[in-house]
Amino acid sequence: MTCADGLGWGSIDDTTSKVTKTKEGNNVRQSCSTKAGLKFPVGRISRRLKHGKYAARIGAGAPVYLAAVLEYLTAEVLELAGNIARERKVRRIVPRHIAIAVGTDEEMKTLLTGIVFPDGGIIPKMPALEYVRTPMEGGGVSIHTRACSL
Repeated sequence: MTCADGLGWGSIDDTTSKVTKTKEGNNVRQSCSTKAGLKFPVGRISRRLKHGKYAARIGAGAPVYLAAVLEYLTAEVLELAGNIARERKVRRIVPRHIAIAVGTDEEMKTLLTGIVFPDGGIIPKMPALEYVRTPMEGGGVSIHTRACSL
């Protein structure tokens, strides 16, 4: 038995899906993720919240909100890592690209401090440079750089 859109019934359980009517009057089961317009599984997050004993009671909107936040953060990290991969002219995002993307973005860096990405390598830290002008004999000026002490 399949849904109107061709999906099977096997993976949808009764707690996270509702039966809705289409224009033709057919009953179609919709998951909470589909209703919320999300790709992340709201039903699975709800189950994990309930079985994880994080609270005595979990509201109906909590797993939807958490799924939306996780989906947004994932999209941001993948966008930044995709930009790094495009700059390096490769088509595959590797853990190194994710580590560089998180290390260069200030908000992501503060959110993910203390996180170690396997095979991510070390983020290069460029020291801040200041230009120093030193007068030379004969009236010229030499300009060179040195590391700032912050």
